[in-house]
Amino acid sequence: MMLALDIYGTLVAAALVLLSGTALVRRLTLLRDYSIPEPVAGGLVVAIGLALARAAGGVEVSFDMSLSPPLMLAFFACIGLNADIASLRQGGKSLAILCVGVIAFLFLQNGVGLAVAVAFGLDPLIGLLAGSITLSGGHGTGAAWSEVFSQKYGLTAAKDIALACATFGLILGGLIGGPVGGWLIGRLGQADRKPLPGERLGSFDHPHEVRMITAPAMIETLALIAICLLVGQLLARELKGTALELPSFVTVLFTGVLLRNGLSLLGWYTVFERAVSVLGNVSLALFLAMALMSLRLWELSSLALPLVALLTCQTVMMAAYAAFVTFRVMGRNYDAAVISAGHCGFGLGGTPTAITNMQALTDRYGASTPAFLVVPMVGAFFIDIANAIVIQIFLAIPGVTP
Repeated sequence: MMLALDIYGTLVAAALVLLSGTALVRRLTLLRDYSIPEPVAGGLVVAIGLALARAAGGVEVSFDMSLSPPLMLAFFACIGLNADIASLRQGGKSLAILCVGVIAFLFLQNGVGLAVAVAFGLDPLIGLLAGSITLSGGHGTGAAWSEVFSQKYGLTAAKDIALACATFGLILGGLIGGPVGGWLIGRLGQADRKPLPGERLGSFDHPHEVRMITAPAMIETLALIAICLLVGQLLARELKGTALELPSFVTVLFTGVLLRNGLSLLGWYTVFERAVSVLGNVSLALFLAMALMSLRLWELSSLALPLVALLTCQTVMMAAYAAFVTFRVMGRNYDAAVISAGHCGFGLGGTPTAITNMQALTDRYGASTPAFLVVPMVGAFFIDIANAIVIQIFLAIPGVTP
């Protein structure tokens, strides 16, 4: 039996997922101790429930995901609108260091993917699909490259493999970030750290904090977000098929950066960060809730054992790299621990996962302005450019392509 929810039913379901996730994290000490994000907790419970309903009674639920892309783009627009150029200059060194660390990980991620694929006798292209293409690149990058692998190299199952790997990464990226970050904070002796008096309240650091805003400020911010979505989508369409082609969420983010700083430079308008924070957090939470509650876990269960082993290796390596490399190069301090949790998020899932990982930590231990400054810019902008180059390098290795 198929139960189809329309756009309104899907929105209600997403809201219930968030409420249930909040209740679970509040009541279960294990989830709090490991800083599991609320959308991840609630979304996985619903996804598991739907998988059991399908197995036991043949009941399936389909969701109308029409709101999902606009919510994701609205979140990235808020990231851009929150990016002050002066602040970005302050984080220039950290931004550069994280970029170098992330690029090194892209090479490692693809290297492990190729090595494990070859060891199991799989097509090397599957190793790349289970590497940076889907894990650091996400569903969008995976879909684009799977089409290339299918049409150009004859890997007929490329699309299914890419979808499964990206989904696996989304789940694990949200599950390991909190524990890795919490473990690092504990090693620093800050496991009982609380927000400090006078600590700056960032736009995304404490999603549960009350923020005083007005209706006009909310409307103005909605207008700015709408402009970012309109202009960003137009830019993405104009760049499609060119050497400068970028995903639409990157062009939306870039539009937000230009809009915020351009208006400020001209003295026409100052972005109201509290309103940006509220709308950005709402968009992020609903987007992740929809993404996780609509997971078709039974499709993951059909993965071949070698692919499961490959993805497990990637997950272990991501956790180890974040804990022992990202943490060290970023300064071995509280901010570095939060950034490491974020790296787990966008290294396996995506920037929205990275932000929720970091929010789970900062909401408990205190703000980390540097983390929310550099991680979105690297995870949503620089990594896509670097990943495209790294993938081409690996495709040029003899024996990888037919």
